[in-house]
Amino acid sequence: MARPPLPIGTHGRIRIYKLGPKRYRARTQFRDHDGVIRHVERVGSSSAGAEQTLLAALRDRGRATRSGEISADSTVRELGELWLSEIERAVSLGKRSPNTLALYRLQFDRHVRDGLGRLRVRELSTGRLDRFVIEVHDRHGTAAAKTVRTVLSGMVGLAVRHDAMDRNPVRDVGRIESDRSSTRALTLPEAIELRAKLHEDEKCRGLDLVELTDFMLATGLRIGEATAVTWDALDLAAGTVEVRGTVIRIKGQGLSIKWKPKSKSGYRTLELSSWALTMLRERRAAVPDADGQDPVFPAVMGGLRDPSNTQADLRAIFARAGFGWVTSHVYRKTVATLMDDAGLSARQAADQLGHSKISMTQDFYFGRKVAATGAKEVLEVFGTTSTPGTH
Repeated sequence: MARPPLPIGTHGRIRIYKLGPKRYRARTQFRDHDGVIRHVERVGSSSAGAEQTLLAALRDRGRATRSGEISADSTVRELGELWLSEIERAVSLGKRSPNTLALYRLQFDRHVRDGLGRLRVRELSTGRLDRFVIEVHDRHGTAAAKTVRTVLSGMVGLAVRHDAMDRNPVRDVGRIESDRSSTRALTLPEAIELRAKLHEDEKCRGLDLVELTDFMLATGLRIGEATAVTWDALDLAAGTVEVRGTVIRIKGQGLSIKWKPKSKSGYRTLELSSWALTMLRERRAAVPDADGQDPVFPAVMGGLRDPSNTQADLRAIFARAGFGWVTSHVYRKTVATLMDDAGLSARQAADQLGHSKISMTQDFYFGRKVAATGAKEVLEVFGTTSTPGTH
């Protein structure tokens, strides 16, 4: 029976030959990544020295052979790093968001690296992964567990593509259900009351958040979308706003506008209620020299406004107003709920919010990309209520 070939990236028996005084050759066979067996040798001043020099060369050659490859004996840490490098490449090609990479890297470093990193790929089973995700959920909450599950699924999917596993065991790991029902929308009286309190709040006015929150209430935009709106995205004559992108923070680069909304439906043009238009026209008149590419709602010191920092400021302001449970996303849900209560269709609400699927709007917030969603008339209600200290 023929001897089985060496596995790729491995070497055979090392033989030592004496060449002369204090001169030795260590020689072996090595099977390269192309399947060809080649002789590799190194010399040294002693037999042990020649062997160690050869072993070091073989390790380097093995790394080169296995570079970018995962086997069943690779560690989960190695698998994770390779998977993240693929996400990095997708970001560089504009196919993935830098924020997505940052989130995946954070959850991998925070949970997976130490929790599973020393295991071998072949040791990843559905049961072990299911218990791990449950543990993350119990210790760190739903959001962390959902992201960790996504990270693990991507990692193991890569292992399957490298033939290191036959199937992806994460597919059968229990789903993490989000408790979205705990976040409700503001009722109309609550929304009117909160809006009035924000107009009276000195801190809110000082941080220039009064009109930003009004704009979110008039549109249902995400905070990152609202802070990304530039003056040339507004047509104050037609009374519309184009939603083109979102503000993100890229590690090592700072804030920038990602000119690619969350979904294809994220690109949309929305009608504005008359009260919101009045606010925007007055705001434009106050900055006559502003460039079309300048943000409508910049940071106090100029430039793009950081959505995360703004969220933190708003949490403190909402709490001071007696609405500690409210987040900027509640504004979004409030707009959807008011549209639903007014009898507008789920399709219209989805177009207003930029959802590609009506089910998302129906399940969690209560043609395509058109301005007339019906929200303009519904949201006129805020223009009929007096707000102390406006403008």
